[in-house]
Amino acid sequence: MTGPNAPHPTKAQLLELVAALGTAQWQDFAAAAARHGLTSVQAKLLAQLKGPVPMRGLATLLVCDASNVTGIVDRLEARGLVRREPDPADRRVKNVVATDEGHEIIRRVRAEMQATHSALDALDEDERATLFTLLERLRPGLEHRA
Repeated sequence: MTGPNAPHPTKAQLLELVAALGTAQWQDFAAAAARHGLTSVQAKLLAQLKGPVPMRGLATLLVCDASNVTGIVDRLEARGLVRREPDPADRRVKNVVATDEGHEIIRRVRAEMQATHSALDALDEDERATLFTLLERLRPGLEHRA
């Protein structure tokens, strides 16, 4: 039921729905990544590389130990999907950069997320715009937590 007489969802109900959607999206992402021979964590790392990112920064983004990032980057580098570069400001720091092939493979993974695309197709343009606006309002509070 929608409209002015619709019951107002509780925060718990909203959190449950957001969690269910996030889980479904993550499963779709992982399945698309697997079709390209990537683990979900390898694909997540590639998706984070919009520019050079220090190894330690990747550990923070992936919420894992820096030693785990080394192995993930090693495997991606062996496939030619990323490369390590010295940071121009501090040559002791190694930045990870996606190669053109790395950018292309993550673009294809996202394009092949059929369950997610189908779910979004259920919304018309105005509904997608509203959803986008609401999610953008939530994003800062979720990304900048201590």
